[in-house]
Amino acid sequence: MNNPFPEIDISSKADIKAALAEKPDAVLDFIASDLNVSLSEIIYCLPESQVLTLKGELFEAVMHGVSELGTITMIVHTKDIVLECKGHVPKGSFGRGYFNIHGQSPIGGHIKADHCASIHFISREMMGRLSHALIFCNKQGDAMFKIYLGRDENRELIPEQVEQFEVLKQGFAKDSV
Repeated sequence: MNNPFPEIDISSKADIKAALAEKPDAVLDFIASDLNVSLSEIIYCLPESQVLTLKGELFEAVMHGVSELGTITMIVHTKDIVLECKGHVPKGSFGRGYFNIHGQSPIGGHIKADHCASIHFISREMMGRLSHALIFCNKQGDAMFKIYLGRDENRELIPEQVEQFEVLKQGFAKDSV
């Protein structure tokens, strides 16, 4: 995979790969924080089989695809809070410098889409369970927000949604960086 960010320092890359090997299902943000690197640097070191990276210019097209996934979990993760919201992502549109999402969903707001440098489709074990996510990263390599596929009452991924995620990902495979 081509890195849309400056090259990772060799020692940092070795540290990242060692941390991923030690805890392959760890929360990526925690590894980034522990190593004092960006989330994108961690993602760049994941095995290619676990990630498909797109340029941020595809933000609108990806978000329109996400709006078809059904109920997902949107996460905003900062140093101070991990905020989770379950619902569907409304189809958005641009206005006044933002990508605006509104509708009959708990998920809504205004996103500075031009801050998005990369979008990562990620499929990997996390905390002992397979998960599928889209992580939208800004120009500093930090997560703007994340979208995780939904789970049923037994905490299992919803097969139809996994299939939709894979179709969406494959639709963008030709645009990967």
